Amino acid sequence: MDRDRSTVWHPYAAMPGTVDPTPVIGAEGARLHLADGRRVVDGMSSWWAAIHGYRHPVLDAAVSDQLDDMAHVMFGGLTHGPAVELAEALVEITPEGLEHVFLADSGSVSVEVAMKMALQYARGVGRDGRDRFLTVRGGYHGDTLHAMSVCDPVNGMHRMFAGVLPEQLFAPVPRPRFDETCTDEDVAELRALLTADADRIAAVILEPIVQGAGGMRFYAPGYLRRVRALCDEFEVLLIADEIATGFGRSGRLFACEHADVSPDILCLGKALTGGYVSMAATLCTSEVARGVTAADSGALMHGPTFMGNPLASAVSLASVRLLLSRDWQSEVGGIESGLRSGLDHASSIDGVVDVRVLGAIGVIERDEPVDMEVATQVSLDHGVWLRPFGRLVYAMPPFVATAEDIASITAAMVAVAESA
Repeated sequence: MDRDRSTVWHPYAAMPGTVDPTPVIGAEGARLHLADGRRVVDGMSSWWAAIHGYRHPVLDAAVSDQLDDMAHVMFGGLTHGPAVELAEALVEITPEGLEHVFLADSGSVSVEVAMKMALQYARGVGRDGRDRFLTVRGGYHGDTLHAMSVCDPVNGMHRMFAGVLPEQLFAPVPRPRFDETCTDEDVAELRALLTADADRIAAVILEPIVQGAGGMRFYAPGYLRRVRALCDEFEVLLIADEIATGFGRSGRLFACEHADVSPDILCLGKALTGGYVSMAATLCTSEVARGVTAADSGALMHGPTFMGNPLASAVSLASVRLLLSRDWQSEVGGIESGLRSGLDHASSIDGVVDVRVLGAIGVIERDEPVDMEVATQVSLDHGVWLRPFGRLVYAMPPFVATAEDIASITAAMVAVAESA
């Protein structure tokens, strides 16, 4: 711990850190093996990525087998089977119309690529003045520069960069909850922004149905359908950021399916590799690809060193096939039922303002920020790893979590909410 404290800079933390991290020495199934001998249920799926749990034999074998061939090779001018098969699989399972796949390093980078696609597309089709993006407040799209510019500008974690980031256009947080009807009034301000500035807007970007790290809100599928219709009306691209929601987390394979909507550009990450290594993908329609190619550059101007990494491609392909080979809908449905049952009475806790569940996502929202150090200790005392943020105590368990695991997770969430 002394060596960590003096050398390692952890995410969203001071240097040196003010709260010591918890040492982990291994993981298997839905459990983390801590250095002090405890085995705790991972309620976070390692930031929502490890949907199959840890040390899954199918994914372990995919990595091991790929190592026998090659761990990495540049993707510029070369290609290989795992990347091609992965791209084909993603085209097959994602919403209709997405035909082309750009394999990137991380979720934030996939958003950067999507935004570049939209900007180059605008130039390629003769709409040079379209250099801004329209989004909704309450969103989160990553930590790189352009991705930060479309995160919530007031309540998000990047407001200190105001004045440096490009200034984008923001509509209100989607009002209707998941089970409510979306009305004309709910998209009136979005329509007004498009009416006033369509000639400046390259794309609308949002997280479909679930706003993740910006507030864990679940909004109505009807809202997303209206956004798609407005984009069509004003000839603006729609970018769907499914980095957090892709691969079953919301109860559908992709959250866009709740609204029967297909975006023009789709961002994937996190669960793509089953949490084994970092990889992401940006998919687009053939129309977008033609527009990008028609721009002066003649090519999409992006090329990560580790693009299409064979190890990441192989384990991603194995993860997708593993998910589709199982009755993942029943797994997620069981988790949803367990979260609803375990959090049923959490709304009666003093200071709790909302409790919500969708798919394999459970949230307790408090009226004041949660003390991270206290929350960590309380959850570990209950045999569970949680990582609250702001006013939110939430869980996104691995899909392999058992009913008993989910009961432990919800008990820990309630205890954290009560201790705050």
